[in-house]
Amino acid sequence: MNPVELLLSALAACILKGIERVTPMLAFQMDGAEAALEAIRQDAPPKLTLIRYPISVDSAEMDQRLNLLHRNILKNGTISNTLSAAVPLEGTLIRKV
Repeated sequence: MNPVELLLSALAACILKGIERVTPMLAFQMDGAEAALEAIRQDAPPKLTLIRYPISVDSAEMDQRLNLLHRNILKNGTISNTLSAAVPLEGTLIRKV
């Protein structure tokens, strides 16, 4: 695993742990979640310019509740808050089809 993959793994773990932590507080019903991340990198100077992610949840909750879950995950995540101060995070939380 290279350093960028390790960084993305930490963010994915933060997102999934956030889901685990927030769903009971929101009484959010779901059967599972997945996160896939990708980083856009520039060469000179070497840095990440964007991190994209889709989060998919297996849930019958309404779209408004999906948005609420997404906001809470990002707001309360240590890694997501730290990274978003340095690199734009762009993503969605969608219902698993």
